[in-house]
Amino acid sequence: MTRFIERDYSRTAQDALIQEGFAPALARALAARGVVSAAELKADWRSMLAPGSLPGANDAARLLANAIEDKKRIMIIADYDCDGATACAVAIRGLRAMGAQVDYLVPDRFVYGYGLTPAIVDLASTHKPDILLTVDNGMASIDGVARAKALGIETIITDHHLPADQLPQAACIVNPNAPGCVFGSKNLAGVGVMFYVLMALRAEMRARGHFDVKTQPRLDELVDLVALGTVADVVKLDHNNRILVTQGLNRIRAGHINPGLRALLEIAGRPCVKARVQDFGFAIAPRINAAGRLDVMTTGIECLISDTDDRARELARELEDFNRQRRELEVDMQWDAAMILNRIDVTKRHTLSLFEPGWHQGIVGLVASRIKESKHRPTIAFAQADPGELKGSGRSIDGVHLRDMLDLVSKKDPRIIKKFGGHAMAAGLTIDATRLEDFTNLFEEVVRDNCDPEAFERHVWVDGALKGEEISFDLIEAINGQIWGQGFLPPLFANEFKVLHQSLLKGGHLKIVLELDGRRFSGIFFRRAAEIPSVARLAYRPEINEWRGEKSVQLVVEQIETTA
Repeated sequence: MTRFIERDYSRTAQDALIQEGFAPALARALAARGVVSAAELKADWRSMLAPGSLPGANDAARLLANAIEDKKRIMIIADYDCDGATACAVAIRGLRAMGAQVDYLVPDRFVYGYGLTPAIVDLASTHKPDILLTVDNGMASIDGVARAKALGIETIITDHHLPADQLPQAACIVNPNAPGCVFGSKNLAGVGVMFYVLMALRAEMRARGHFDVKTQPRLDELVDLVALGTVADVVKLDHNNRILVTQGLNRIRAGHINPGLRALLEIAGRPCVKARVQDFGFAIAPRINAAGRLDVMTTGIECLISDTDDRARELARELEDFNRQRRELEVDMQWDAAMILNRIDVTKRHTLSLFEPGWHQGIVGLVASRIKESKHRPTIAFAQADPGELKGSGRSIDGVHLRDMLDLVSKKDPRIIKKFGGHAMAAGLTIDATRLEDFTNLFEEVVRDNCDPEAFERHVWVDGALKGEEISFDLIEAINGQIWGQGFLPPLFANEFKVLHQSLLKGGHLKIVLELDGRRFSGIFFRRAAEIPSVARLAYRPEINEWRGEKSVQLVVEQIETTA
C-alpha cells in the first residue's frame, strides 16, 4: 500500500513568504521545511558556520602547519566513492597551494577493503610518509591507526561517519559526528570536513605570517568540488550545506570550474552555464563512482586534480567507459534480482537479502538501492568475495536504522558477521559464506522485532495539491531557483488526475497524458511498466521539458496512491 501524507506547515510562515514575493505553492513547500523568511535561504559565505567552530579543525591545522614548515611528507588515504574522491582532490589542491609535500593513496576495494587498514598502512609506509591524513574514512580504523603509530607515522582523521564505541588513537580527529562534538551542522560530507580543515589551516598559516589576506590561497576555487561531493554523498542539505552547494554551482555557472569537472559535464552533455544539483547526483557522481566500483578510484581523483583540459578530457573518457560497463553489469544483475524476487512473497517479509554467485562486488549496492526503492524493504545484496566470504551492501528505509540492526545481528550471533559499518540508511558488511541463510533469518528477526510495523508501509510526503492554472513555467522556474536535496527535498505535489492516454516507452517508462481542471499535461512515470487507472491520485514534480528547441511543462510522476 502506498499512502500520501501532506506535510504540515505554518500558515503564518507561508503568508510571510508570500508577502516576500514567493508563489503560494512554493511558499507552502518552504514553510513545510521550516523556512519562515527569505533570509534563511541566503547562501552567502558570511552565513557559513565558522571553520574554528568545528572541533578538531584547529588542532589539525596546527599539525598540518607544523608539517608544512618542517617539510614533512603527508600521505592522504582516500575513500573510493565520489565524496572520497572529491575530498582527496580538495585536500591535494588545498595543501599544495599552502606549500605541503603531499601525495595520496586510495585502496583497491577488492583487495584492501574500506578505510585505513593495517595493510593499507603497510603499503603507504613504502612511500615514507611522516603523516597519514584520512579523508571520508578513518573513524573505524582502530587497528590501522595503531599500526601507523607502531611505524612512527602520525595519523590525522577527517571523516563524517558515525563512530563505534571505541575511537582510534589518532593524533587528531575532525568529525562533526564525533562524541561530544557541538558543531552546528552534523551533516557535512567528507569533502566538507576537509574543506573546513583547509580553511582552519589557512587561518593558522596566516597567523604564522606565511601570507596575508591578499596573498593567501583562494580556497573558494575548490567549492565546486565541495558541492559535487556534498550532493553525491546524499547528506542532508541543511543551511550550511546549501551554502556550499550554492557557492559551488555559482562558480560553475560563471565558468570558474575545475577542469576535470568541466570535462565530466561536457561528456555528460550538461552545459556549465545551466548546471543544477541534479547534474551532480545523476550525471557526474555515477561516472566518478564507476571507477571505484569496477577498478580503483585513481582515475576519478586524477581527473579532478588535472590542471589541463586535455588531460581532464582524456580521464573523463576513461570514466565514461567505466560508467558504460557499470550500466551493463547493473542491468544483468537487476534481471537476476528480479528472478529471485519472483520466488519471494515480499508482503510477508520485513527484509530482503539476495545473493547470486556471479554478482560484482562493486555493483551490489546499486542493486540493493533499486530493490529498496521498488519493494520498500531494507535490502542487502551480496557478492562473492574472498574464499569463504560474502560481501554485502545494504540500503534501508525510514524507520529501520540499518547499522543498528546489523549490530543486533552481531550481538545475537557473533559468528555470522565478520565486520560491518555504515549508518541508518546504508551499510556494508562481510559474512561467513556458509552462514547466508542464518544471516537472512536473523536479520529478518531483529528488524521485525525492533521496528514499527508502519515503517513497512510506503508513506509519501507531499506538499498538497495544485490548481491546473498554477502549473506553469513561472512556478517551475521559481522552484528551480532554490537549492534542493537530501533533507530539503524539492516540492512534491499530489492531485487526482484523469488519465487520457498512456503508452510504454523503451526502457520501461510510462508516457501519459493527464487532465486537471480542464487542462491537459504530458507526463512521464519513470520505471513504471504497468498501466494506471483512468482516474488516479498521483504524486508529481512539474518540470520544464526541452525538445528540439521547444519548451513545455511536463509532470514527472513519482508515485501512485494505492489502498492495497
